[in-house]
Amino acid sequence: MTEHPADRHLRRLSTPHAAAFAGVAFALLFGAALVLIRTSVPDGSTGGLRIAIVLVPFAGIAFLWFLGVVRDGLGTLEDKFFSTVMIGSALVFLAMIFASTAVGAGLLATREFAEPGTRTEVDAFGQGLLLALSNTYALRMAAVFMMSLATIWLRTRLMPRWLVVLTYLVSLAVLVGSDVSKWMTITFPIWVLVVSLVMLARAGVIDPRVPGHSPGTA
Repeated sequence: MTEHPADRHLRRLSTPHAAAFAGVAFALLFGAALVLIRTSVPDGSTGGLRIAIVLVPFAGIAFLWFLGVVRDGLGTLEDKFFSTVMIGSALVFLAMIFASTAVGAGLLATREFAEPGTRTEVDAFGQGLLLALSNTYALRMAAVFMMSLATIWLRTRLMPRWLVVLTYLVSLAVLVGSDVSKWMTITFPIWVLVVSLVMLARAGVIDPRVPGHSPGTA
């Protein structure tokens, strides 16, 4: 049966159910990559850094899906101003993480050609650049992402009040303390994991298997 052109505007692309786990996947992959990078860069080991370089691109893909799920959950309540800040800061954060990982790949190549036990100026430069990209710039963009999203949740009441307060506190801690401790970066994937679990719990209130209900239909 041929579809009538007038009915085409009624079709709606629904969010895949598996996309709800994107935040969990990002938190696990990115958290593991950060731990490997933080433990490998100072002591000059290459095994952990090599694994982290492989994990980060997949973590970035999962983060894009997570961002899509977050925006899809806003629906018609989406505020253009705060959404622009949210999406912009998220993409800059992802770009900085990719850039720092690329520096890590260059650092790895440098260590493979350098003599064992030696520390070259290029190695020192690579370590400084990697930490600056990840801690100083990427992490602060993550803080802006959390702040803007918390503000949207506060205005729309789409998320519990405790999660909004927690997001503000974590974002302020990250914004101020990103240069104090190199492990402050771990707080972001932990926050994403908490948000993802809350989203999964709230999505489970409505069972899509109930008769008469199907994804993408009202």
